[in-house]
Amino acid sequence: MKTWIRWAVINGVPGMVLRAQARRGNPLAQFLTDPAAKEDPYPFGDRIRARGPLVTMPYSYVSADYELCRTILRHKDFGVTAPDAFDLPKPVKRLIQATDLKIASPVEPPAMLMVDPPVHTRYRKLVAQAFTPRAVARLRDRIGEVTSDLLDELAEHENADLIGQFALLLPIAIISEILGIPAEKRDELLEAGHAGSPLLDMGISWRTFRAANDALREAQDYLIEHIAELRADPGDNILSDLATGGELTDTELLYSAALIAGAGFETTVNLIGNGIMALHQHPAQLALLRAEPARWPGAIEEILRYDSPVQMTARTALRDLEIAGVRIAEGEMVALLLGCANRDPKVFDKPNVFDITRANAREHLSFSSGVHACLGASLARMEGAVALQVLYDRFPDLRVADAPQRRGLLNLRGFQHIPVSTGVGARVAAG
Repeated sequence: MKTWIRWAVINGVPGMVLRAQARRGNPLAQFLTDPAAKEDPYPFGDRIRARGPLVTMPYSYVSADYELCRTILRHKDFGVTAPDAFDLPKPVKRLIQATDLKIASPVEPPAMLMVDPPVHTRYRKLVAQAFTPRAVARLRDRIGEVTSDLLDELAEHENADLIGQFALLLPIAIISEILGIPAEKRDELLEAGHAGSPLLDMGISWRTFRAANDALREAQDYLIEHIAELRADPGDNILSDLATGGELTDTELLYSAALIAGAGFETTVNLIGNGIMALHQHPAQLALLRAEPARWPGAIEEILRYDSPVQMTARTALRDLEIAGVRIAEGEMVALLLGCANRDPKVFDKPNVFDITRANAREHLSFSSGVHACLGASLARMEGAVALQVLYDRFPDLRVADAPQRRGLLNLRGFQHIPVSTGVGARVAAG
């Protein structure tokens, strides 16, 4: 009953309101509820941007303007938007607090994603050691090894699914090693992350909400045991360092591990999948990469800009203030459409064109900005570059063989399946 009440307050009732608002022409509600937005959110962002840099909506504000989104992400007077951060009636806030499921979710406080400084500063300082440039550079060889092993297995098949057989498996292997999670437990971690990812969307169904929390509860049970084992017998990994450092409480450590596990692969899976489809749809760009491999890092930035793995975030005003000529009261929320901001024509020339030579592609907001900029951005970039370059080097005849299937989520934009022909059979026959 507690789970159902929490779903009703956080998703059920808001979902009904959003659908009603969408029917009345509210562009943010249409963006959040229209199935067409999951296929192509960018026209929705164009319509919102055409109404101004900051658009007033019932219950919130919304922006698809690049400069304003970046300003708010970096603004000291805007904080993260946790479930009870809205300017809600006190009885509703008390109900949210009373139905806390005590599950280590990356989208609930005290996860680092959902707290502000100074608490966030303390968490980030401790966790950041896993993602320093030196630490990430040390992972390059391991990323290459895992990529080669996965492609060896892929080479045994003429037809394959590049998500399930490659894009999912590479980042989960790397993040598992960072957390000291043994190989035999990776499938469980993968299932929990996939089941829990819809929690980043708004207005999800009761069935989806319940399944997500059930999966996260199982993952939490494992992580509690795993952390206890690392405290007794630490290994050479970031979670061992955090577990034995004594600077995080048991709850903080558990939420930090859940966040690293979830955020550590979801963005990268979508980056790889979105990159495969962008290159499939723009063969001249792939040909340029084959001719000039040094362009791969730039191509990764353009993939991130062109089809952002994370589409939106939100910030809540920490005090009354005025921005872009609009008065925003303390507790009011601003929805920031990051993926659409990455196609703002005031910043990116011909924004709907996929161009790996784009000089300012790296200015995208796909990893957020400010104090909450993604800690694992450099790791995701490296994994994406290695994965895609080695994939196309290894399988020069690779082609998408059937219609790909999107994940059905709005905020985490990526693919569930990308069926491909590897071209292995043709090369064997020719040889």
